[in-house]
Amino acid sequence: MAKVKITDTTLRDGHQSLWATRMSIKDMLPIVEKLDMVGYHSLEVWGGATFDVCLRYLNEDPWERLRTLKRYIKRTPLQMLLRGQSLVGYQHYPDDVVEAFVFKMVENGIDIIRVFDALNDIRNMETSVRAGKKAGAHVQASVVYTVSPVHTTGHYLQTAEKLAEMGADSICVKDMAGLLTPYQAYELISKLRQHPGLPVQLHSHYIGGLALATYLKAVEAGVDVIDTAAVPLAFGASQPPVETVVRALQGTQFDTGLDMRLLFEIAGYFEELREQRGQERGVTRINDMRVFEHQVPGGMITNLVSQLKEQKSAHLLPRVLEEIPRVRRELGYPPLVTPTSQIVGTQAVLNVLTGERYKLIPGEVKAYIQGLYGRPPAPLEEAVARRVLGDKQPITCRPADLLEPRLEKIKLETRGLTNSNEDILCYAIFPQITKKFLEARKNSSAGNINFARDTGAAGVGGSAGGENTAKTGCAAEKANAGTATAQNISDRTSGAPGLPGHTTKEVNEMDIQQIKELISMINETNIDEFSLNSDGMKLSIKKASGDGPCLPHAAAQIVSENCSSLPTAAQSREDDSCMPHTAGHNDAAVSGTVVKAPMVGTFYRSPAPDADPFIKIGTRVEKGQTLCILEAMKLMNEIEAEVAGTVVQILAENAQAVEYGQPLLVIQED
Repeated sequence: MAKVKITDTTLRDGHQSLWATRMSIKDMLPIVEKLDMVGYHSLEVWGGATFDVCLRYLNEDPWERLRTLKRYIKRTPLQMLLRGQSLVGYQHYPDDVVEAFVFKMVENGIDIIRVFDALNDIRNMETSVRAGKKAGAHVQASVVYTVSPVHTTGHYLQTAEKLAEMGADSICVKDMAGLLTPYQAYELISKLRQHPGLPVQLHSHYIGGLALATYLKAVEAGVDVIDTAAVPLAFGASQPPVETVVRALQGTQFDTGLDMRLLFEIAGYFEELREQRGQERGVTRINDMRVFEHQVPGGMITNLVSQLKEQKSAHLLPRVLEEIPRVRRELGYPPLVTPTSQIVGTQAVLNVLTGERYKLIPGEVKAYIQGLYGRPPAPLEEAVARRVLGDKQPITCRPADLLEPRLEKIKLETRGLTNSNEDILCYAIFPQITKKFLEARKNSSAGNINFARDTGAAGVGGSAGGENTAKTGCAAEKANAGTATAQNISDRTSGAPGLPGHTTKEVNEMDIQQIKELISMINETNIDEFSLNSDGMKLSIKKASGDGPCLPHAAAQIVSENCSSLPTAAQSREDDSCMPHTAGHNDAAVSGTVVKAPMVGTFYRSPAPDADPFIKIGTRVEKGQTLCILEAMKLMNEIEAEVAGTVVQILAENAQAVEYGQPLLVIQED
């Protein structure tokens, strides 16, 4: 038997599983050259949730991260995780976008592409596998492992055979919830080594405590490569530690040949980083051990706990964990991996929070039931499907066949905003957050002003990978203090036609001239007065009278970088047609039905985040009509009217974070 090879996941799945993907390129660079010296089979450094989090939270260009790592890592192949037709996003994208994305990531430095589909529907992997082969990468096709009445050894072998016929160079058994037992691993790996006979890699998580034993039996069965992480980012929801695996195989026919001294030197760096960041070690808790019942991956549990706490509903976790297997069965036993983990998890959370099963159904759940994510492993529960579909029949074709090419349209749409094909691909996958990122980058380079994106609040389970919301520095203090507009000038277009962009511009250490220049940039907003207190860096803006466009906030303040004191902006009354009422308004009593946020998330007065607002004061709505969207747990949750009537108040701003139970709209019933 040949020695076992190891892929290191520390720079991708390790920190995604334990640190909500918050490791930055600055954290990585001091250690990557030593990682390159270890002799790993590959380094997993990209894909999964890293792309989203770079743009959404870290203010990093994910493509530049990849290019930078490639410059420093010269010996070891770079590996990434690709969600098939969903790429690094949470929905299916047209074939032209998929092909362009795959070619660009190989061009920028990816050597090995691990492709998977959450449903093991290989139709959703065809385009990315074909593109990866054409681009010259090693394409590793995955079978997603889970446990259900339909997920048998035969199912996995049949899937692997089809992937081999498609052109896969190797097969990965992707055990994202740590459900694979040692003896099941021995049987499955042994059979995969015979048929289809391609090299086999095993990826598992330590969440239930089985992964190390599972790895050892897989090694005996002939597995070629296994995934591990440096010990400070191992255990718990992450992979087994490389140090333990190397020692366990040392002196055997499977000896990895890796240098333990160098491994512990690398571990020392990550341990120091972990302590600096205040991160906990990966541990296996009782709820984690219950993975054998609920099959919820560790990272998903971590996010559920975090976001239920945000909603003051942490006590509901046991009920959510009981509800998840029920929803999963009703939806045809999808494996719980992105994006189906978010689909099942969010529906379960909503069922518990609302106290009524399927009272609120996210758009992605509806799309899943319609067949827009692919073929479910088992038939759907008839009552649930009928509630969503009515008399409509689900689609049975490859979902991407229904998508029109988009790349050329996106190029036209982003002209003047994007500087490269990589920028265009970012926009194709995450239009809203990319727009904010690119505008901030453009304004920063043009005016030497620090324009920071509004990170907002992720919703339930909402990693952008089920990611936890991470606010740091001034942004965190502002969010915690609940201050209205301190340290930023908002030019959001909520209810204000004619204003450009949907961004928040954060200005630090500006002089008076810079502030006046900024005012001139937004003079189309019909401002008739502003005053400046230069000592306190306080800027007040008042809207002119008349019918012209207005600022979404009556006043804004700029404060220095020091956030120790954050005064509240003075609020002046605005005409209803110009500015949505905030939750703090105390107008004359308006009777009606108050629509409240069923979870923490981002509120959109539109059918999609990138559409123009369509709900206004005076809008007539029917019972069951979609009123607004609440983006949470990576899903777009449609909030429907429970009564027919007229919208008489809007209590939240477009594209802004809202809390659980926060009033959003008021409808005057007919």
